[in-house]
Amino acid sequence: MRGFKNFLLQGQLIVVAVGLVVALAVSTLIKAFTDSIITPLVNAAEGGGAHSAGLGWHLNGQFIDLGTLISAIVYFIIFVAVIYFALVVPYRAYMAKRGTTVWGTPEAAPAVKTCPECLSKDVPEAAKKCWHCASVIA
Repeated sequence: MRGFKNFLLQGQLIVVAVGLVVALAVSTLIKAFTDSIITPLVNAAEGGGAHSAGLGWHLNGQFIDLGTLISAIVYFIIFVAVIYFALVVPYRAYMAKRGTTVWGTPEAAPAVKTCPECLSKDVPEAAKKCWHCASVIA
């Protein structure tokens, strides 16, 4: 529950909500594109006339519609690419300009050394004294 509370209080909920709304709107546009452009092109590849059921085959009286599956795959690829290039890339650039790390971009671990006295392994590389035992580090 603590993690969820921190998530709500950090303002990330607004970013997720806006991203979801934009993604749903873009999804509608891409669905219309694949239904009106891609599906007819895939079905036309089958070579049938206007009364053709599309790209696929009949099995025990049922039509296995391969054209719809291909259209769904194309829809998914286009949708993910649009969301990535329209939302993720600009958001990462914006957050990098602010100096904040974001998901998908791992933060480099700071260089550390071990204190010879107390054996603490989290002393910064540039430190002259250990912050745990206050001994001088050569």
